[in-house]
Amino acid sequence: MCIVGTDRTLSTGDVANKIGTYLKALAAHDNNVPFYVALPSPTIDWDIKDFKDIPIEERNSEELTHVEGLDKDKKVQKILIYPQNSKVMNLAFDVTPAKYVTGLITEKGVILSPTTEKINNLFNSN
Repeated sequence: MCIVGTDRTLSTGDVANKIGTYLKALAAHDNNVPFYVALPSPTIDWDIKDFKDIPIEERNSEELTHVEGLDKDKKVQKILIYPQNSKVMNLAFDVTPAKYVTGLITEKGVILSPTTEKINNLFNSN
């Protein structure tokens, strides 16, 4: 099984987390490995209904375009490793659609095959 965390989970079951989470979900799905997301309930976003509306942080492009290292004089230098006029987008998060999530692990219980109805039932029934 694969268990990841989340920065934001929609009430639809879609999950926003660090870059690479979606790829883990796809790999798990293709290999019949259960994919769970562990989250505290405050990370559930009850307002956003479409994952396309999740604000995604864009990080400094130099994290991708440059490396730092020591030159021959043992001085730290920052070196451009991308073509000079390349466009760069360095997103901090990706979104995993609920259809790839086997279950959400919360402090109130596990929601298998998460849907809006199941999430609402768990959190509004107590």
